Amino acid sequence: MADLVYIDGDFVPKAEATIPLLDHGYLYGDGVFEGVRVYKGRVFRLDPHLDRLLFSARALAFQTQGMTRESLRDAVLETCRRNDHQNGYIRITLSRGTGLGLDPAHIDLKPRLVISTQQLALYSSRLYEEGLTMITCATRVPSPDAIDPRIKGTGKYINNILAKMEANRVGAGEGLMLNAQGQVAEATGDNIFIVKDGVIATPPTSAGCLKGITRQAAMELSEQLNVPLREANLTLYDVYTADECFLTGTAAEIIPAVALDERPIGTGRPGDVTRRLIDAFRAHTGEMGTPV
Repeated sequence: MADLVYIDGDFVPKAEATIPLLDHGYLYGDGVFEGVRVYKGRVFRLDPHLDRLLFSARALAFQTQGMTRESLRDAVLETCRRNDHQNGYIRITLSRGTGLGLDPAHIDLKPRLVISTQQLALYSSRLYEEGLTMITCATRVPSPDAIDPRIKGTGKYINNILAKMEANRVGAGEGLMLNAQGQVAEATGDNIFIVKDGVIATPPTSAGCLKGITRQAAMELSEQLNVPLREANLTLYDVYTADECFLTGTAAEIIPAVALDERPIGTGRPGDVTRRLIDAFRAHTGEMGTPV
């Protein structure tokens, strides 16, 4: 099977794929990215991912003239076809350009687009049945008045990496990140939802969380299941006293969380609403998507 990487219009073997030493994404984390899933030969919610990539690039003033959702879609689908990638993960990365120095005025501002495919499983199948444990991390999310959380930028994720390392040190499945005001923002790589008295709640993006694509899918599925949902600022108290909790993300999909800081959430087992959403999401991904 081919294992090719798309780099600025060319397909090269993954073992030979390189970027210039002075790529701004490599030097300064000056890039944006998307992680996308393909299920049974259909790329899940590809256009929303591509829109977010372009919106992030626009917000950071990348020079993306001529780069469209359609051209990106063609590149992603062709990468999947050449790799016979029917199920798995797709990574799309766009950097500002090439050159040494922070000042974009002094570099080549042609963005560099890289697309690769691989298999990715964040959690074991057991954790989807039993749920994962979480801790509250000392590392906070960046303030929204410093960088808008709707921008999926590469450099921003150093905080998430440090928080994940905190969780790893104590053997927790995930780390919960707060904002500067002490409100719940997100997990290190996922959005968070709680269920209380039959109502789902999730933090708004203004709390410092990413406007996740799987987050949006979960919100739409909850409506189809007639489960009320609201966006609201949450504190640790709300998570500690919730009946259920689950996380959403492209890599994680939908996974139950059953404990935070050694406190069981609800019964300490995945709840009924969470299980219904997981089943609905799996059915949804098996039916929807852009054909490869």
